Amino acid sequence: MEDSQSVPAAGRTNWRRFAVAVGVPAAVAVGLMGALAQGALAANITVSGTQFKLTADHLEGRGFTQYSGGLNGTIPAAMSGINHADLYNLCQSVAAGPIVLQITAAKDAKYDGSDSAAAKSVQADELLIGMSELGGDATFKNIQIGVDASTLSADGAATHGEPKGFGQQASNVSIDNLKQKAYLTTASSFKLRGMSLKLLVGQGGECF
Repeated sequence: MEDSQSVPAAGRTNWRRFAVAVGVPAAVAVGLMGALAQGALAANITVSGTQFKLTADHLEGRGFTQYSGGLNGTIPAAMSGINHADLYNLCQSVAAGPIVLQITAAKDAKYDGSDSAAAKSVQADELLIGMSELGGDATFKNIQIGVDASTLSADGAATHGEPKGFGQQASNVSIDNLKQKAYLTTASSFKLRGMSLKLLVGQGGECF
């Protein structure tokens, strides 16, 4: 079974129409560069209420959940978990005044469904994303919409949303032309192949 991102959902909160929140961590300190380039790194990224941006040609995810949540009790967010994600041609940016930190990785990776293509992608495990916006063409497999948020299990995480809150989950998610804004991401590991990190001044440095 496959459903598009626009499938209506029934729930008990005002989050019936929140966007699918998927993505990967933003590396916001130059000191992370060497470790990220060499291999897997545990990541827990929060940008103090500032949104960061991400684009990717394609995201392929296994084990997806989504539920309503918030940051520091003040910022509403769509919380999404993905057990494992592969991303192709990734760009991540965060702006601080006129300075933009831009990270790119797996620029030459092209999705074709093969293991060899996935081996060239950005790979992340046990993602949790606090998301405000998502754009792209999404396809879900084995989707369940309107699940009690506290009972979600597809991503393998121990805890999710509040009891009787709105939730949805799927065995797999695919998104073409991914474009997102997020406040935070955590992951148990995050591997960027062919990573490039740049500090840019002025306009044009953000991913979109």
